[in-house]
Order: sequence, then structure tokens, then C-alpha cells
Amino acid sequence: MTDSRNPSIDDDDGPLVPLNPVAFDTIPQSEAEDAVRTLIRWTGDDPTREGLLDTPKRVAKAWREYTRGYAEDPGDHLSRTFAEVGGYDEIVILKDIPFQSHCEHHMAPIIGKGHIAYLPQNRVVGISKLARVLHGYARRLQVQERLTAEVADCIQHHLEPRGVAVVIEATHACMSARGVMTPGVVMTTSRMLGVFRNDHSSRTEVLRLMGKG
Repeated sequence: MTDSRNPSIDDDDGPLVPLNPVAFDTIPQSEAEDAVRTLIRWTGDDPTREGLLDTPKRVAKAWREYTRGYAEDPGDHLSRTFAEVGGYDEIVILKDIPFQSHCEHHMAPIIGKGHIAYLPQNRVVGISKLARVLHGYARRLQVQERLTAEVADCIQHHLEPRGVAVVIEATHACMSARGVMTPGVVMTTSRMLGVFRNDHSSRTEVLRLMGKG
């Protein structure tokens, strides 16, 4: 059952997903569904035929899920930290984090993986929270360069570590399925902060641990 105080998607394809309350209150889902019907007609098909009859509703609900990152502050995942780490002061790294996003230029899928590392100063965070930060920003309309910067800057701001390193590798359907039609090409972006930016040996070490050195 959907709670009207906390609107969410109740879809057979997945769990309840909280919605952006601003968008939910100002733009009814029916308008999104009408837009999908217009797009179907524009492509040359009939939105009233059996196979497409429920497509507008499915697409609208899917896009609420694809972009649910607008309804959260990824930095909230870093609010709980731990100081008792037994004196550990080396690099913390989480590799091969799968993610999906959508290109803001063509709204086509971006599918890839991220590698996130930081060098703690006074505190650490639960390792799953690093993945949640990436997913929070990825579930918005994005460009890969901004996504990389947002993840790194968020971790730097909330944890204040000695350094942050983020590397993202992804394929872009806007390049593989249209335009230049070049599948299998992987785009790599990185952002280095603190010691990983300023100290060559630290940068080399973290890239080696990520398997990129």
C-alpha cells in the first residue's frame, strides 16, 4: 500500500521507491503518461494497441525509479562514521561497484562500474555507504564527468579524509546505439583529491590497488 505522506512506487518489478515530493506534487503522473503516448505516436506506432496499452504507465513508473536519486541527498549516507579502527590509517577501497544512469543529452542508459578509495584521517564509514553515494548521484540525469566529481567531492566534504580517488568506467548507449554506432567502447573518468592529487606515489598506489596502474 502506498502512504500518501511518503509517495512511492509500488511496482511488481521492484521494491517501494520514494519519490521526489516536489515533482510528485507539481506534475501528475498522467502528464508523463500522455508524453509517452505522444512519443509512441511520433515514432509511428499506435499507443492504443494491446502491446502498448499499458506502456505509458510502465514507462512513467520506470523513470521515477531510474531518477530516484533526485529524492535523496547522497551525503546523508556518510553521516554515521566510526573512529575506533585500531589505528588503521591506510587506503580504504571499494572496487567494481556496478551502477546504471542515464545521459542527460539523449536520456540513454549509461552502464558501468565505479572504484572509490579514500585515505582516512580521523574516521571511517561503513563500506556499503560508498556504493550508496555512487548510486545516489547515478540515479539522476548525468554526464559521466560530473558524476565522477560529485561522488569524490561528497566523500571529501563529509569525511574530510587525507585523500579521495574515484574512477568510473562506463559504456554509453547514446554512442553505441545511435550516432556513431560504436558499441564496446568504455569511457574512463577520474577525480583525485588531497594526497592522491598532490603526491605522485600515493596516486600511483591507489591506481595500482584499483587495477588501473
